[in-house]
Amino acid sequence: MSLLLKNEMNINFIHWNPDPEIFNLMGFSLRYYGVLFAGGIFLSAFILRWIFKKENIDLDKLDTLTIYGLVGIFVGARLGHCLFYDPDYYFSHPLEMLLPIQFADDGSYQFTGYLGLASHGGAAGLILALILYSRSTKESILNTLDLIAIVGPVGSLFIRLGNLMNSEIIGFPTNVPWAFVFERVDDLPRHPAQLYEAICYLLIFILMIYLYKTRRPQLRNGFFFGLSISLIFIARFFIEFLKERQVEFEEQMVLDMGQILSIPFILVGIGFVIYGIRKTKSEIALQVNSESNAQSPLTSTATE
Repeated sequence: MSLLLKNEMNINFIHWNPDPEIFNLMGFSLRYYGVLFAGGIFLSAFILRWIFKKENIDLDKLDTLTIYGLVGIFVGARLGHCLFYDPDYYFSHPLEMLLPIQFADDGSYQFTGYLGLASHGGAAGLILALILYSRSTKESILNTLDLIAIVGPVGSLFIRLGNLMNSEIIGFPTNVPWAFVFERVDDLPRHPAQLYEAICYLLIFILMIYLYKTRRPQLRNGFFFGLSISLIFIARFFIEFLKERQVEFEEQMVLDMGQILSIPFILVGIGFVIYGIRKTKSEIALQVNSESNAQSPLTSTATE
């Protein structure tokens, strides 16, 4: 194919080449990814405030929950990337796991930001943080997981938009009309896998809000948590088939690391859905029986 013909074909696709860096001031870099990451957390907390009010939960606990959640997500996501995707390098450079710097061979270093966060690690870190939060505040762990799960897709959506701004986690070459040419990578039209995931997470969030507003009394005891993580990682599992491999060792694998790590979350999620439905039905039946017994006329014998 001639270069001219190739260029003419590429005109029909979406050319994408934003600078990931918003500005750099004296070595401090503000990037779209960081802004979107923080924006997702802020919007999630805003929606949670509305949910806490409906649930009659003390709003002071929301601040505590936000802190626990931020630490859990970030530490889990960072360690997940380091341990699952590039353990050899990070075991040799342990300080780079938690510091936003990169060391050179001569001992010098430069500020690079955090080069790599893994959603599976972030999810695991968040779950652990919520368990610690529940123990600290005496809140029900299942109820806490349910409420966080409602807004969980929002954070995932914003993270994938951050990946889009970084031109990373790109899809395979394709000729679909909506293909993106990620000019920072190459001149091939590719699946915008980041957008596919972002759209899926938006739809999951809409579903979660709809079920919460219409079926909350019948859907408790971990149902929302199970449904959210199972749907998120089912979407992740199948969209991975359209993505370029993230690291070299995945080239020889039938399923990539993202898909392998998604399977346990899917299974756990389905388990929580089943448990939540059965547990809540049992509680409702017990409540109905209790109310029926309370309303039954009492028989008594009187002696004269």
